[in-house]
Amino acid sequence: MRKSFDALSGLVRNELQRDPTSGEVYVFVNRSRNCIKLLHWESGGFVLYYKRLEKGTFTAPVMKAGSATLKWPELVLMIEGIQVKSSIQKVRYQL
Repeated sequence: MRKSFDALSGLVRNELQRDPTSGEVYVFVNRSRNCIKLLHWESGGFVLYYKRLEKGTFTAPVMKAGSATLKWPELVLMIEGIQVKSSIQKVRYQL
């Protein structure tokens, strides 16, 4: 977890083939899963959020096959350490 703004944005651009300035939030977790970094572009520059757990680990939510994206509520639950065993999402209007 030594990488900072430039190195992480380079990973996004070169490894993920994504634009780091798109406004999306990119999540990086270390091997032992006790540190997490969130890279986000806001108007004028990058913002880097970092959280280190003193106890426990981050648990990634169950991902659908072929998908590497998280919804905002899933990200918040992961950061707060809340693991949902089963849930039913009500149908909502989407464009």
